[in-house]
Amino acid sequence: MGVDRDYKCRVIKPDDFNEFWGLVIDELAGIALNIECEEDKLRSDENTTVYQVFFDSLDRVRVSGWYSVPNSPKERLPAILLVPGYQSDPPIPKDWSAKGYACLSINPRGKVRSRNQFDPGYPGLLTHRIVDRNTYSYRGFYADAWRGVDFLLSRKEVDSDSIGVAGSSQGGGLTITTSAMRKEIKAASAGAPYLCGFMDAIELTDTYPYQEINDYLRTNPDSSEQVENTLAYFDGISFADQISCPIIINLGLQDNVCPPETGYSLFEAIGSNDKKLFEYDGHGHEAGRYVHSAIIDQFFDEHLKR
Repeated sequence: MGVDRDYKCRVIKPDDFNEFWGLVIDELAGIALNIECEEDKLRSDENTTVYQVFFDSLDRVRVSGWYSVPNSPKERLPAILLVPGYQSDPPIPKDWSAKGYACLSINPRGKVRSRNQFDPGYPGLLTHRIVDRNTYSYRGFYADAWRGVDFLLSRKEVDSDSIGVAGSSQGGGLTITTSAMRKEIKAASAGAPYLCGFMDAIELTDTYPYQEINDYLRTNPDSSEQVENTLAYFDGISFADQISCPIIINLGLQDNVCPPETGYSLFEAIGSNDKKLFEYDGHGHEAGRYVHSAIIDQFFDEHLKR
């Protein structure tokens, strides 16, 4: 059975969506970054300097990241915010620095060195306090990713007009929400985007992480309406119409983790006039990564390097 490219997810953007997230942005703006940025000499080399980074985010949770820059840049650098997958730990992004970018690989709350104050685990993050939009885990998790933009803007070596965001799976979903809410983002690349079409995905696939929601609903059957109402505020499709920067999306048509149907619905909802979809038949959740990586490099070179 083929993939329905005209599939439309059932999520409805809440009427007070912009008000809800506007209050989060305002709250975040009132919290000082309190940046710590210390060179990691063990991870640095003759071509790249790597820093361990810490700063404050929503609820004053201390989050961390790896920040990598090429040595001896001749001018201000374009920058990439690299956002992580659900189960994977954020990498040290020396590969991006080798391409001429400053890169922050961010660890939102619950990831490696950002676990001290918040750690629902994996599985666990997807359903942590899911019945209340004001306490749901991804309220802070999204804000942590957006806070990474503030870190990059604080760096004197970064060209503030040349910042992009990239990620796959959960990183693809975070790319959607970040490029929607932070207009400083000038280009975005989202692979196999997760966190999009939640309520459709739990019916289209039987794999984790989405099965965490089915597990929760099976044991809390009376909370179905509350769960769906909460997730509408966090669904990438609800954010998509606010994306205005150039963006590329890649999907694996045999992806059984993030169903491609949700990716098609997301792509249709994206507001940018400069958007392009890459479909990889015969590929699963890696969404053609080994072929597509060269396209990502060319895309960011075109839009961020001047």
